[in-house]
Amino acid sequence: MSRPGRASRLVVPREEHFTSRLRSPSVTARVGLWLGICFAVAFVTGLLSHAAQSPTPWFPLPTRPSWGYRVTQGLHVISGTAAVPLLLVKLWTVFPKLFARVPHGARERALTAVERGSIAVLVTSSVFMLASGLANAAQWYPWAFSFRATHFALGWVAVGALLVHIGVKLPVIREALSGPLDAAVPVPPAAGVDAVAEGVLSRRALLRTTWVATGAAVVLSAGSTVPQLRGVSLFGTRSGAGPGGIPVNKSAAAAGVVAAATDPAWRLVIRSANATLELSRSDLEAMPQVSAELPIACVEGWSASGTWTGVTLATVLALVGHREGDVRVVSLQQDGPFRVTTLPVQWVQDPLTLLALGLDEETLALDHGYPVRLIAPNRPGVLQTKWLSRLEVVT
Repeated sequence: MSRPGRASRLVVPREEHFTSRLRSPSVTARVGLWLGICFAVAFVTGLLSHAAQSPTPWFPLPTRPSWGYRVTQGLHVISGTAAVPLLLVKLWTVFPKLFARVPHGARERALTAVERGSIAVLVTSSVFMLASGLANAAQWYPWAFSFRATHFALGWVAVGALLVHIGVKLPVIREALSGPLDAAVPVPPAAGVDAVAEGVLSRRALLRTTWVATGAAVVLSAGSTVPQLRGVSLFGTRSGAGPGGIPVNKSAAAAGVVAAATDPAWRLVIRSANATLELSRSDLEAMPQVSAELPIACVEGWSASGTWTGVTLATVLALVGHREGDVRVVSLQQDGPFRVTTLPVQWVQDPLTLLALGLDEETLALDHGYPVRLIAPNRPGVLQTKWLSRLEVVT
C-alpha cells in the first residue's frame, strides 16, 4: 500500500532543475563536432562497403590498392566504436532538454514538435546503428531481419536526421564553438532550485575524460583491424588465430561442404557461351603458379594478410575463350547470401585475382576454402568465395 500523499509530492522535473555547469552548449557542441565527424566517416565508408558488396556497372570500383577495403572497412568499424562514448556523453549533456517548456502559440508549438520529432528519429536511429554495428562486429545476431539491408537503410535515416538537426541548431553550434568553453549559461531561476552547481569536475576535465574514453574504446577494440594493437585489444573479436594466421568466419563443417570439398571426384566447372571445361585440383596445380600477398578484410572489421598461391583467374578463363565480361562465381555451399556472387570485369582481368590453392607455402586449409577459393585485391571477405564449384561467364 502506498503512503498517503506520496503522489502529491512527485514533481515533474523541468529544464532549470538540472543545475550542473557541465551541461552546456559549449560542451555539447564540442562533443557533437567529433561525433559528427565519426558519423561522417562511418557513413562514407559504409557506402563504399555496400557498393563493394553489391557492385553495379554505373559505379565501378577499382582493384587497387589491394588493401583499400581493409582500410575503409577498418575505419568504418573504428569510427563507429569511437562514436559510442561520444554519443553517450552528448545525450547526457542534452538530457534536460527533454523537460524544456513547450512554447506558447500554435506556430511555435508546431516547430517545436517537428524539431523534437527529428531529434527522436536521430537518437533512435543512431543508437540502433551503433548497437547493431557492434553486434555485427561480434557476429551476434539476436534478430531475424537482414542486418546489411537494415543497417544501410537506417544509415540514410540517421544522416538525414543529423543534417536536419545541424541545420536547426547551426546558430547555437557556431556561437558555442567560437565562444569560451567556460562561458556562463543563462538559466532562468526556478522556485526551490539552488544556483548552478559548480561540481568537482570542470568542463575541460569532462571533455578530456571523454577523449580518453573514446581513445580507450578504439584501442581496446581495434586489434582486429590493426595487428599491432592485438596485444592490448581486449575486445578485439579476431586475434589472428587460424590456418596461416588468417581467422575463419565460417568453417567447412558449418557451411556443410566437408564431404563435397574432400570428394576425389570434385571438379571445378568453367562455362562460357562456347565451351564447358572441368578441372581437377591436380589440373590446376599443373598450371603456372602465381604467389601474391593479399589481405582478407571482413565486413565485421577484422583483416589479415597472407601469401596466396594459385592460378590467375584470367589464365583459367582463357581456356574457354573468355576475353571480357563479368563472371558468376558459385560455391559448394547450398545456402547463404553470398553462395553465388558476380565478379566484375575489372577483377576478372586483374593479374592478382587468383584461384588460390595454397596459403603461406602450405596446402589451402579446408576451412579456408580447399580445394580452391577465389582471392582478389580490394574486395570484401564475403566475396572471396571459398570451396569453388563453378565459374560461369556472364553474357
